[in-house]
Amino acid sequence: MMKIKAAVVQQQNADFEIKDDIELAEMGPDDIQVHMVASGICHSDEALRIGDAIIDYPIVLGHEGSGIVEKVGPEVTQFQPGDHVVLSFYACGNCKSCLKGIPTQCENYAHNNLSGIRPDGTSHFTENGQHIADMFDQSSFTTTTVVRERNAVKVDKALDLRKLGPLGCGYVTGSGTVLNTLKPRPGDTIAVFGTGAVGLAAMMAGRISGCVKVIGIDIVDSRLELAKELGATDTINSKGIDVVQAVKDLTGGRGVDWAVDTTGVTAVMESSIKVLAQGGTTATIAVTPHHIDVDTWNDLCVDDKKIVGVNMGDSIPQIDIPRLIDFYKMGLFDFDKTEKFYSFDQINEANADSRSGKTIKPVLVIDETYVPGE
Repeated sequence: MMKIKAAVVQQQNADFEIKDDIELAEMGPDDIQVHMVASGICHSDEALRIGDAIIDYPIVLGHEGSGIVEKVGPEVTQFQPGDHVVLSFYACGNCKSCLKGIPTQCENYAHNNLSGIRPDGTSHFTENGQHIADMFDQSSFTTTTVVRERNAVKVDKALDLRKLGPLGCGYVTGSGTVLNTLKPRPGDTIAVFGTGAVGLAAMMAGRISGCVKVIGIDIVDSRLELAKELGATDTINSKGIDVVQAVKDLTGGRGVDWAVDTTGVTAVMESSIKVLAQGGTTATIAVTPHHIDVDTWNDLCVDDKKIVGVNMGDSIPQIDIPRLIDFYKMGLFDFDKTEKFYSFDQINEANADSRSGKTIKPVLVIDETYVPGE
């Protein structure tokens, strides 16, 4: 059994501990073995680390990986050694939702991605023979991993793999929520609460969709400045002001057609409903233990407002990630302006910077010998 280096969380709320004796599962017939180049750090990783979501410990986290295919199983048809890939979630491909083309609603999604074991029930990682939980059948905080063919998306070798990993979750979640779920029309208006990676991706998607008002809302001025650079037509620092009134002032008193909340904060989620125009829709997409209070008569009935939850941007990674790369090449989706590189052994510093908001999207460079374009 191959031994690899991986960042392990030994127990709830523990720091990451990099170990070099982790045992990697043997490849199955539809598996690919991936040499990891880099991985983004996502707030979902933090939610599992601190126990906001139910998971086993010890665990190897990470689900925004990018790397180079080293080996392929005999049943793999889409990849060969040397291919560059971005990794995302796993969907079975066989259930009713998958067959309808909605893999984010895979009936086996929780088991396949959040149970801590591989889809076939085996351990992805062990240490001295003892089970270590995984995430997304991927666990990209590793030097090498094994994933199913359906976890991976082939990308252009000319692109910098270090930048691309977060397309597998944060960026596809924010953009997909707008492009796949809300589907605004040219001339519509949208407000996005939170200007982290997911929120900024939603704003860029709002611009791509032709929204005439793309309103970024946060309490950090530097992030709001970046939001303007990435396509927000207006920004609001909501600290100490009536954000609902501020949004209505920007929209002629009407409110916005669409809203996205990426914060998971109760008061903010409730504001994302209140800023809607009559008939508007808000999408709540944060991983959060918090709840909201909804006025079902005035908001949902009389004003015909809607609240939707969205998993992974309702995306099909093999379609949506290449589409985002095309937008990136066109200068319409400059996601890399949110990123900052850290070495693998800086994982706890990088995670702290993500948690505090100091860095919007930390990226761990796992293979520091990698040269873009080679």
